[in-house]
Amino acid sequence: MNLAAIYHRPESEMAYLYDEETMHIRLRTARADIAAVSLIAGDPYSLRSLPQVEPFYKRPVPMQLILSDAQFDYWQISVTEPKRRLGYAFFITDTAGETVLYTDKGFVPATDAWLMDMNTYFRMPFFQTIDAFHAPEWVKQTVWYQIFPERFANGDVSNDPVGTKSWRSTDHPGRQDYYGGDLQGILDHLDHLVTLGVNGIYLNPIFKAPSNHKYDTQDYLEIDPDFGDKALFKAFVTAAHARGIRVMLDAVFNHMGDTAPEWQDVMTHGADSKYAQWFHIHEFPVTYTATDNFEFAADATYDTFDYTPHMPKLNTANPEVQAYLLNIATYWIREFDIDAWRLDVANEISHHFWKQFKQATTALKPDFYILGEIWHNSQAWLHGDEFSAVMNYTYTGAILDYFIHHKITATAMMDRLNQQLMRYRDQTNQMMFNALDSHDTPRIKTLAGDDMDLVQQVLAFTFVQPGVPSIYYGTEYGMTGENDPDDRKPMVWEPALQDQAMFAFMQRLISFRREQAPLLSEGTLTWHIIKTDVVALTRTLGQQQLTAVFNAGTQAEPLAVTNVLLANQYESQHLAPHGFVIYQN
Repeated sequence: MNLAAIYHRPESEMAYLYDEETMHIRLRTARADIAAVSLIAGDPYSLRSLPQVEPFYKRPVPMQLILSDAQFDYWQISVTEPKRRLGYAFFITDTAGETVLYTDKGFVPATDAWLMDMNTYFRMPFFQTIDAFHAPEWVKQTVWYQIFPERFANGDVSNDPVGTKSWRSTDHPGRQDYYGGDLQGILDHLDHLVTLGVNGIYLNPIFKAPSNHKYDTQDYLEIDPDFGDKALFKAFVTAAHARGIRVMLDAVFNHMGDTAPEWQDVMTHGADSKYAQWFHIHEFPVTYTATDNFEFAADATYDTFDYTPHMPKLNTANPEVQAYLLNIATYWIREFDIDAWRLDVANEISHHFWKQFKQATTALKPDFYILGEIWHNSQAWLHGDEFSAVMNYTYTGAILDYFIHHKITATAMMDRLNQQLMRYRDQTNQMMFNALDSHDTPRIKTLAGDDMDLVQQVLAFTFVQPGVPSIYYGTEYGMTGENDPDDRKPMVWEPALQDQAMFAFMQRLISFRREQAPLLSEGTLTWHIIKTDVVALTRTLGQQQLTAVFNAGTQAEPLAVTNVLLANQYESQHLAPHGFVIYQN
């Protein structure tokens, strides 16, 4: 038995409240090393106070092997306890028949002297509702649609910036180009989104800023005049809600733009500015040396986002900055009833601030969704007191590395996906934001080399995963684009350039996802390797079950299934390369 691989951590993603009455407990062991795990669990005080009652350690309950990765197996069980306090330990039996007892004290003999001692056990001292991870139920039913406002639709030419270009979706935009996209354009096309089937809109920044992308905020409490005004934004939110569509805004709290009055005050008054402590400034006066690429400078005397001197980094440990940002966060909820914040560069902001942010926003709207932009392991932010979820780039990156980039095997992809799932609570996995492309990445069609069967395959694979899917504007019409700024082309509204077959497919895929939302968000996941590059997965929730098969190989695969829910490239009981089929079991 590989004792070194056995691991459990209380009050973490390995032991947490799933709801007010139920605790989920996980155990990690070496892959293929352990034959069975049983949990012993109960009220620890009963061991010393109720000698006439059979002790709970005499009633072991088998745990289920739920997932594996390259190195480990993961076991899980759901537990309830009427007294709402829990002591627990694990009986672990390996493939050779050896059994050990794993406790808070480590590995100990399974004797009454150890088992009757309440301090032997891992503990959940008391089930407290406040400690349960709050998962907004509406998010699990949501399919998000991301809009880069300057490039979605020009609904009001009167607010076009000087030099606005004609709307052509075939253009390859420069970094400073304007096409006149605005809130009126989004409002005018809400019914397009209803027809498509999405029920959540994520907007890139809309606040006053000098750039087309608006990540260099000048005034967080004003809509950028290029996009409209507050009355128009209020009308947009109201119209979206009337159509059953939630609205998520982009909060850029890591940094602000250098045209913001606070930074301009620092530029004018230096160390005497009342905002001098709002930023991370190493030397006064603040300076930087411009480079050929105006966006980057390596020698700024203050901290910035990336090497961009036009985006000075905020000191979010400063109480004045915290109060300033919390007012912004709550203002747009109080006054406009937004449903969610997406938090830009969230990993570079203090945890203390995010805890305050969570308390302030959910106090106004208990089912508010908080989404962090983090590209790496995000456990530290996902204990329930900061974010609801993060943009799940690590998860979707494994999908792209297999289906698109061919960098890993199907087995390696499954290992990476399972490892990610085991890093977070089940509630967290149900909230994760699964996007294959965005304003920060090449578009999925470009990544797929314009192979629309491959695009549909990888989208379908993503839509059957835990978490909530997001599509980038124009995906429904087969838009292309390399990295920024080419991934921010004007939306393809020209009918002759729209891929209507792709639109019909996306309608079916989104409808399928929303119809199967409880199963696909909460159901268990089981993997199958049919052949080297033919991957299947089964999702199960109670008596409901479906299976999805994906052929990433080069040969058609014989496959006889019935009760087909959604498919592409599946004919005559054969699944062609880059094809998939999803069927009801």
